[in-house]
Amino acid sequence: MIGNEVRNQFLKYFEQRGHRIVKSSSLVPESDPTLLFTNAGMNQFKDVFLGIEHRNYLRAVSCQKCMRVSGKHNDLEQVGHTPRHHTFFEMLGNFSFGDYFKNDAIVFAWELLTRVYLIPTQHVIVTVFEKDDEAYQIWNRSVGISESKIFRMTEKDNFWAMGETGPCGPCSELHYDFGVSPTGHRCEFPCECGRYVEIWNLVFMQFNRDASGQMTPLPRPSIDTGAGLERLACVLQEKKSNFETDLFLPIIQHAARLTSSEFGESEQVDTALRILADHSRAAAFLIADGILPGNEGRSYVLRKILRRAIRHGRQLGKVDPFLFQVCALVATQMQEVYPELREFREHIARVVRSEEEKFSATLSHGLRLIDELTIQTRKRQSKEISGREIFKLYDTYGFPFDLAKEIIEERGLLIREQEFNEELQKQRERARQSWKGAEKQVKPIYQKVAAEFRSEFNGYENIREIPARVLAVLKNDIPSPALATGEVGELLLDRTPFYAEAGGQVADQGIIETEQARASVQDVKRPISGLILHSLRVEHGTIQAGETVLCTVNERLRQATALNHTATHLLHSALRDVLGPHIKQAGSLVAPGRLRFDFTHFAPASKLELREIERLVNENIRSDIEVQKSEMDLEQALRTGAMALFGEKYAQRVRVVSVGDFSKELCGGTHVHHTGEIALFKITSESGIAAGIRRIEAVTGEAALDRFLDDEATLDAIAETFRSGRKDLTQTAERLAQSLKEAQKQVDQLKLRLAISDMADLVTQAREIHGVRVITKEFENLDNNQLRTVGEHLRSRLGTGIVVLASHTDRKAALVIAVSPNLVHRFDATRLIKKIAPIISGGGGGKPEMAEAGGKAPEHIGKALQESIKVIESTALGD
Repeated sequence: MIGNEVRNQFLKYFEQRGHRIVKSSSLVPESDPTLLFTNAGMNQFKDVFLGIEHRNYLRAVSCQKCMRVSGKHNDLEQVGHTPRHHTFFEMLGNFSFGDYFKNDAIVFAWELLTRVYLIPTQHVIVTVFEKDDEAYQIWNRSVGISESKIFRMTEKDNFWAMGETGPCGPCSELHYDFGVSPTGHRCEFPCECGRYVEIWNLVFMQFNRDASGQMTPLPRPSIDTGAGLERLACVLQEKKSNFETDLFLPIIQHAARLTSSEFGESEQVDTALRILADHSRAAAFLIADGILPGNEGRSYVLRKILRRAIRHGRQLGKVDPFLFQVCALVATQMQEVYPELREFREHIARVVRSEEEKFSATLSHGLRLIDELTIQTRKRQSKEISGREIFKLYDTYGFPFDLAKEIIEERGLLIREQEFNEELQKQRERARQSWKGAEKQVKPIYQKVAAEFRSEFNGYENIREIPARVLAVLKNDIPSPALATGEVGELLLDRTPFYAEAGGQVADQGIIETEQARASVQDVKRPISGLILHSLRVEHGTIQAGETVLCTVNERLRQATALNHTATHLLHSALRDVLGPHIKQAGSLVAPGRLRFDFTHFAPASKLELREIERLVNENIRSDIEVQKSEMDLEQALRTGAMALFGEKYAQRVRVVSVGDFSKELCGGTHVHHTGEIALFKITSESGIAAGIRRIEAVTGEAALDRFLDDEATLDAIAETFRSGRKDLTQTAERLAQSLKEAQKQVDQLKLRLAISDMADLVTQAREIHGVRVITKEFENLDNNQLRTVGEHLRSRLGTGIVVLASHTDRKAALVIAVSPNLVHRFDATRLIKKIAPIISGGGGGKPEMAEAGGKAPEHIGKALQESIKVIESTALGD
């Protein structure tokens, strides 16, 4: 049974038993700051299990894309060295949200494994939590598994918890017995030798644990299961390793062809090919989900995975870029199951190739730094290189530790690995803290109110004097009968025209009133599905629970926000048309005064590209296209081509907003009726905010007109200053800039001549330090190039000696050290400048005969020059 059949059979089996097939969520967790990557099938159902979110089905089944490269689920270092560890994998799972429980979950699992997949029953071993007699009895009496095949395990192995508090419960694991140990030794279950492999975990969520550790039964126990597709395929295809299945073997064979190697040639070659196959899968899926290589968070993980794969390609003798071709094959092989890979295939290859080229430069730079460290170590007559220095090489430049170690050992030296490991542990702790996040906390009062009441939004069309009934009043997070004049609180209505902040769109503002009272609505939020709360301040009178109120949304703010929201959709489509289909939304802000749109892209948009984007958006505005809104099932909407936005979570019933053939997105926000209402669209800025994430800010309507009018006024003022017509303004500015450039050049030449004119005196005044002539001098307003030129002239006039020069300009300090060639074996300019640069709050480097530094403390230049004399004296004495 090939991998696709294993996946399809699982989904089909549970669909036939009343489960809704739910599409895999992104590898980037949706609205969950506690996770670096999606690492389990239950991640996208977390809020359902917590009771925060409600869906229109109680049973679900999915095949979830997962990554395990951080925290306690970090398999990166084991990948390639074992038969079953992976960074990226697919997790099959069935879920019950308060519907069926242990008996059905166990029976379903057993039936699928033994009657559908036809796994021999004698090869299956079951574990249960040591205190879970119910599960034990179901396996033993209902399913008929002998006691010798059921093992009771401790809480460490067979008890699952979502966190320190919250839903938790015992679990039951199904293990496959391969019959023999990979190492050939005899063993009994449980054993970690590889003979017994967990293929399915059934979690019985039946308790809620509080802060004291006390567990109380949940009113509606649930089921969460997870089965690794790769492991199931390995069992069903009767292979010894996941990498021998059809999910991996074609990728391994392609990588072998590209690297002129052969799978099975040797353990070293096989390990490298397994790493290439695994890491190319992870990279392809991460890039398709909007991640680009970088130096922080998820981007850093992708870069680390890519560079680890490139490193192993080099071990196989492949120096030129090749990994992009392996990732392209992954996209082709898995595009039927994951259509996003088809759409982003070229983008994936382009990103990976770019990273391969960058890493080639990194390796070259890293080798130069290792050369410097080697020279310094030998000068100290030591055999050990600082582990902290190698960590800097690893952390700053991404230079692989194992490569650095190999090169250094070839030179007869060692790395102090304990120092490296200490720095690595500190970095891991920093990374863990940065992704520690905060659990999504829903106030208990909100959960209590949500259990009793529900509210609905009905404000797409009518927003003036809409009647509604007050279901609940909250004051300081406590239920209250009423809010009086001057008091601040929250109202829950049975229905509301006020839009709650969501999808990047800010909340509506407006008025809620009765005949005797009036309150201003300042914010609207939806902390739990079906619960819309209005934050307000009572201006006069009293608003009571149970009474009817009239709701009026601020129409001017609503319309201005609608202009920007529809313009955001037009911008999104224009970006995809101009920059490419790989563009994905990575965040947005839709407010009355402006819009902000974050998107995935690997380079800044050029001025020509931005102009074309603006032109496309305004063209669709001028066409006055009707903006159509319709509701349909999620799957139907996706089939019609509607775009689901990156990082958003959707209900089963969704709203589709279409602008002709130009844009179609899933969106619950408010929009104009025709694009002509937007009138005008103007981009105000484009910038980078993170690795692979760009940001465009723009204005529409009256704000865009104001922007144009301001620009016009600015141009008029410039034209008047230059005494030039608007038509000739560009040429006039260019002519003046050229004149200024020439004048500045003349000034620079004069400054340089003045500096050089003192050269004879400086050479005469040179001091002698242990037989070495030394010149130190501070100048004013010389830039680095000028200072370097003076240093070269002085070194030449001096013949044999050392020149230390400094200059200050624009609150910055510059240093240059020049050493005559016949002295570099004793005095390395680079080492000298690194010792004095910190005095001016800077750093520097260069070559043994010429080095330079810059700093932020020009007031300490004198101190730095004095210190240079001490450093040269100390070096001359061999200290």
